Amino acid sequence: MEAYKKWVRDNRGYLHSFESLANGLTWLLPERFSDSEIGPEAVSAAVGIITAVNEHIIETAPTQMHVNATVPSSFPYSLCISALKNLETLIEVAAQQYYGDDKRWNFIAVTEAMKVLFRLALFKNSGYKLLLEGGETTNNERHLETTTSQHRANAFTKHGGHHASGFSGYLNGHNQWNLEGRALSALSRFGENARMISPPAWSYRVQHQHAILNPPATIPERPTLFTILSEQGHRGALFVTGEVLFITRPLIYVLLIRKYGSRSWTPWFLSLVVDLLGTSFLSYATSASASRKDRRSRLSDSEKDELRRRKMLWAFYLMRDPFFERYTRRKLEGAEKVLEPVPFVGFLTAKIVELIVGAQTRYTYMSAS
Repeated sequence: MEAYKKWVRDNRGYLHSFESLANGLTWLLPERFSDSEIGPEAVSAAVGIITAVNEHIIETAPTQMHVNATVPSSFPYSLCISALKNLETLIEVAAQQYYGDDKRWNFIAVTEAMKVLFRLALFKNSGYKLLLEGGETTNNERHLETTTSQHRANAFTKHGGHHASGFSGYLNGHNQWNLEGRALSALSRFGENARMISPPAWSYRVQHQHAILNPPATIPERPTLFTILSEQGHRGALFVTGEVLFITRPLIYVLLIRKYGSRSWTPWFLSLVVDLLGTSFLSYATSASASRKDRRSRLSDSEKDELRRRKMLWAFYLMRDPFFERYTRRKLEGAEKVLEPVPFVGFLTAKIVELIVGAQTRYTYMSAS
């Protein structure tokens, strides 16, 4: 297993290209969106799970921080969420074929409930940080900031000791200020001053330089729900509420479809309301007017991108019934008729419309969950 992990980490670029190609080819498998769709969906699910496992191996590669700090191992929530997302369409297709169209919503609801549980657990385990890509991507922005701070500290030490000795300056000039270079520079400075320092001072200087070269790695304390609510007040409560609404929205939507049917406007409308409320709460809680002293109220770049991604997912409401059947499908078929006489473009448009209409029949393709 360790050999496979090493191979994946050494060939991540090649694997990413191959996996993207394989995922694209699964859409061209015969009998896609037909009654016997279980086979193609099983192949697609297998490719997706292998991709998720490889991504997990790459994300959990040992880094300098992992070497210096003792981080307790945690349950792979992100991997479990990715595996469920890759299996959910296969579950839907199999349930529909063996139990009927109405009974499939029971299986879809169970799948969505499992994702909700994993995401809530990940939300709590991460210290109530915004979930990226629905929890499939680890939100380790704090670790990145810590690493950046360490690099800045190293740069400060490098420039501060530039004139300490000729050997040190040589290392600086050639961008070789790694751990070995700093250690040699420290020994060089120690040797130059050794004749003028008494033995007790030697010991102190060595210990001080060792502390600078090897700072103790600290693990940031993970905030609790009580900490967030007590420190951020109503903004913290709105942030947590908004994220919980985002996590539970797909399950609420499925349960409403199960009760009212997919042709009813009630599930469509209430799901949109939950999305709008959740995003509004998150936007207010993390707005620029939040206290500048409270770092937790600020969003990192990846978290800002995540909020923009979630707003783009609202476009899926155009692809969900009953809106799709009454409005979107008519527009697509109209565009297909207009472009049909155009060589190649008409054929390509017809194929795209066929894929869109086929994918729309699957809840899991349009759920954005």
